[in-house]
Amino acid sequence: MTIGSDTKNKATVDENSPLLPKIQESDVKFNGASFSSSVFNLSTTIIGAGIMALPACVKKLGIVPGLTAIVLTALLTEKSIDFMIRFSRAGNISSYGSLMGDSFGKYGKSLVQICIIVNNIGCLIIYLIIIGDVISGTSSSGIHHYGILEGWFGLHWWTGRSFVIAFTTLVVVAPLVNFKRIDSLRFTSALSVGLAGVFLVIVVGISIVKIISGGIMIPRLFPIITDLASVFELFTTVPVLVTAYICHTNVHSINNELKDSTQMHRVVKTSGVLCSCVYLLSSFFGFLLFGEETLDDVLANFDIDLEIPFGLILNDIIRISYAAHLMFVFPVIFYAARINIDGLLFSSSSTRPLVVDNFRFGSITFSLVGIIFLGANFIPSIWYIFQFFGATTAICVGFIFPAAITLRDKYNISTKSDKTLSIFMIVLSVSSSVVAIYSNVYALFKKNEAY
Repeated sequence: MTIGSDTKNKATVDENSPLLPKIQESDVKFNGASFSSSVFNLSTTIIGAGIMALPACVKKLGIVPGLTAIVLTALLTEKSIDFMIRFSRAGNISSYGSLMGDSFGKYGKSLVQICIIVNNIGCLIIYLIIIGDVISGTSSSGIHHYGILEGWFGLHWWTGRSFVIAFTTLVVVAPLVNFKRIDSLRFTSALSVGLAGVFLVIVVGISIVKIISGGIMIPRLFPIITDLASVFELFTTVPVLVTAYICHTNVHSINNELKDSTQMHRVVKTSGVLCSCVYLLSSFFGFLLFGEETLDDVLANFDIDLEIPFGLILNDIIRISYAAHLMFVFPVIFYAARINIDGLLFSSSSTRPLVVDNFRFGSITFSLVGIIFLGANFIPSIWYIFQFFGATTAICVGFIFPAAITLRDKYNISTKSDKTLSIFMIVLSVSSSVVAIYSNVYALFKKNEAY
């Protein structure tokens, strides 16, 4: 029996009590996840496409506001997760959907499940698009940036984007998404964090070498503001910043399997610090390295001779390591999408856990992989997805919903500062989201008029 299934236990409990059971009924041999594996899984949930998209944000905002925005987003993310954990423990609640349902009823539960499903599917489509772009090539602003296979072997049917995405889906993604416990992904999560580290170390090393040789100009510290439209354009970075830190969808699942659930706060803080350092360094040195030529996907910049020893080899290592990193991130994000689809569609019609119902598990997994594969083949640019999902579902999942739960305060545990911060989160999120959507729609119309 999961904590939260007993309706009699709705009273406030000790904050140090477990949020979820350590051992699931379907797997009595599982003794619980370790602190390190939980950190790796949560960090992998955070570090996805943010590494390659945040340098473009820093280009728009400038070094000082850009790096400051990354830190502030990290702090707000940590606080919003803290709200979730505290209220989950107070109500013995086992999932994000149930947490919203506890405060706002069945419609609140369905809303958060829909947002998680839409957001995670969007993220997974982004990952496949990036993998396809990195390996097979992409075009930006009328310029073609060759991929790894194009650079090595030239243009062939098997170096094309569609084949690369299909091969990655069948050979790499399909086997990994069939694990039924998130802790089973601890080794691939550790490897994904390590690959992100490889990417970061090489980028920092290249930047330092070019600084010493005098091949890098002083980066722009502040944004270029010429009119009101340029001010609004700065808000288009908000969805990317928000999406970069979304990990709320796996918080309950990770805590569910954590051997000592009192360590969850440390898991969140450790993962937050680790990921923030990676984001700050990759954003700063990525923009420093390419300056005003930094593309929306900074990986596309690594197709030229960097004019350093072994530059072309380092380019390939960077792109291969990051593509592999995203392949290992994929199943962690997929895990939350599958759970919420099952909860939305089958919670009232089936009492069997998803992990023991092989037909239901396989059907959802197969259908979800198919949708993501089709999306990756027909959506041309990751920036459009970032803007749409980041300004809507991601901002709701990451900030608006946790703040709303805190303001609802069903168990009377919110402090005055909690409620003040929650109001600030909601106002900032809604206003930023509205301006970002307006700016993107305006830019899209201007672009169409130009044609």
